Amino acid sequence: MPAPPYPVVLRVEGRPCLVVGGGPIAARKVTDLFECGADVTVVAPDIDPSIEALEASAEQHDGRLQVERRPYRAGEAAGYRLVVTATGIPEVDRRAAADAESAGIWVNSADDADHCTFFLPSVHREGAVSVSVSTGGASPALAAWLRRRIGESLGPHLGDLAELLEGGRAALRTAGRPTSSVDWTALLDGQLPVLVRDGRIDEARAVIAGAVAEATEGSRRP
Repeated sequence: MPAPPYPVVLRVEGRPCLVVGGGPIAARKVTDLFECGADVTVVAPDIDPSIEALEASAEQHDGRLQVERRPYRAGEAAGYRLVVTATGIPEVDRRAAADAESAGIWVNSADDADHCTFFLPSVHREGAVSVSVSTGGASPALAAWLRRRIGESLGPHLGDLAELLEGGRAALRTAGRPTSSVDWTALLDGQLPVLVRDGRIDEARAVIAGAVAEATEGSRRP
């Protein structure tokens, strides 16, 4: 059996990323990278309308999207931190993937797992929370199906829950206490997620504040 892929969460904000291809599949990759703050360059002779719309929006705001209406040039993948190929033309995708690999650049080649050095998971996002599902390129449809099922089972307000927990951790650091001084697992196994799910945010905040106060005061006892 081959070794399993190593799961990571990348920070692409402000980093140059290349998407080779301008069709609907490439458009989804461009949108995801752009929304995560990457400086995206798209190279393709023909550009999907959704990319054009995003290009117009980027020009009005921060200009983090550059669209070059031309074929891919040999070797240019080496100038980026991350490369995605999605032209649908095997020889072009493989050439760009090979250029990236030879330059030590991480590359995803759409619908061609053998030429990927990373896979793009199906992602459920809610605020700061991202739940990713990957099948290692075996079946994107299965990954999307699992992601939908997981998202439905988790319900809303995960982002609110993450924000509240982040506030509790910040309060501990301000008090000079390690964030591990609260049993976060016990809180999450208790009523805290239910309170957040039901929109009882003030009560949930009070539960976290109580746990933080107990941890802080416990450190002061002789």
